[in-house]
Amino acid sequence: MTTKAFVIGHPIAHSRSPLIHGTWLKEHGIDGSYEAIDVAPADLPGFFERLRQGEFAGGNVTIPHKEAVFALCDSVDELARTIGAVNTLIVRDGKVHGTNTDYLGFLGNLDAAAPGWSDGPNDALVIGAGGAARAILVALRRRDGGKVHVLNRTLANAQALVDDIPGPFEAHGFDAFAELAPHIGLVVNTSSIGMHGTRFDWLDMGLLPKSTLVTDIVYTPLKTPLLAEAEAHGLNTVDGLGMLLHQAVPGFAAWFGVTPQVTPQLRARIVATLDH
Repeated sequence: MTTKAFVIGHPIAHSRSPLIHGTWLKEHGIDGSYEAIDVAPADLPGFFERLRQGEFAGGNVTIPHKEAVFALCDSVDELARTIGAVNTLIVRDGKVHGTNTDYLGFLGNLDAAAPGWSDGPNDALVIGAGGAARAILVALRRRDGGKVHVLNRTLANAQALVDDIPGPFEAHGFDAFAELAPHIGLVVNTSSIGMHGTRFDWLDMGLLPKSTLVTDIVYTPLKTPLLAEAEAHGLNTVDGLGMLLHQAVPGFAAWFGVTPQVTPQLRARIVATLDH
């Protein structure tokens, strides 16, 4: 019997997930399918009924449904509750379980592209205080590094995030960057700055130590203005595409019973679909 999985969103045509999972299905010779399904917000409850009836083994959830599916799941693990979003659904015995693999995607990406990145006691700097930042804070909390400084244009939003998730976190406005920069070993951009040609006007990469690693969770464009500027200053960089690839691994393993590998060949297939 064919095992079926999916990604739901609205719109969904842009999703690279079918290409990722389709590659793995073929690679492992699995009798399975993975399809993109456009589900409007009003149709979510009906889709969950299809899940409970056993049509799918599970699937992924993307914008705008990551928060809305909370109320529809039969159970949601503590990790997803802390992150505040569900991106992976697993169906077992007519029940739908929700989890979040974004933090694993983030860690897997850095571990693969910059081995040893978390070995030192250096502080980290996270730009942005939205939903994406929550997953990154959870990920960084898993590694025994130094402090994590959350910088946001609106200090109150950064403070609210830090207050909500226990950990070695501190909130700051953008004006704190110059003072913090000399002690930073990792910079993570979780904000939308970098898309559509936007850039930071307050971030002087020259103030960071030469050993600092800079990463951006945005992967369109693959080399964001932030990463380009970091490279120009001789800093190491990791783009955001690997996070998308690595966050897909746990779901595939749960639905199809095989743990796939993120390979250079898979990455190349996805890069070929991106606008450069």
